[in-house]
Amino acid sequence: MRYLLVNDDIKKNELFNKGLKFYKAGNYFEAHEYWEDLWSDFYIEDKKFIQGLIQLAVSFVHLSNGNMNGAKSLLKKSEEKFQAFSGIHRDININFLLYQIKKVGESYDKMVDPKLFDWTLVPTLR
Repeated sequence: MRYLLVNDDIKKNELFNKGLKFYKAGNYFEAHEYWEDLWSDFYIEDKKFIQGLIQLAVSFVHLSNGNMNGAKSLLKKSEEKFQAFSGIHRDININFLLYQIKKVGESYDKMVDPKLFDWTLVPTLR
């Protein structure tokens, strides 16, 4: 039994880190896929945090597809999830993340054409 728990911990870390790697590379769809596997397949104490990451990543998938309603909706949902956390969580500064999400939201609200989004505004997850 203990062996399975250790393997589960390794798998959970792998899924989280692979999602993070793809997110940082700008591949938001793949990031969401890895985080969704982590969120749906394992018991994790910070399930809401992982759900927030999934929603954040999918916001950018929607944006890249020109779906502003979906992008705005998921950005807001991710922000709500992250507000339940504080300090540094999974090596991510929550206050800075929320600040970055606010900046993205402001950009979304002003945006006329999704193709003109400034991708440097994407939260860095650090």
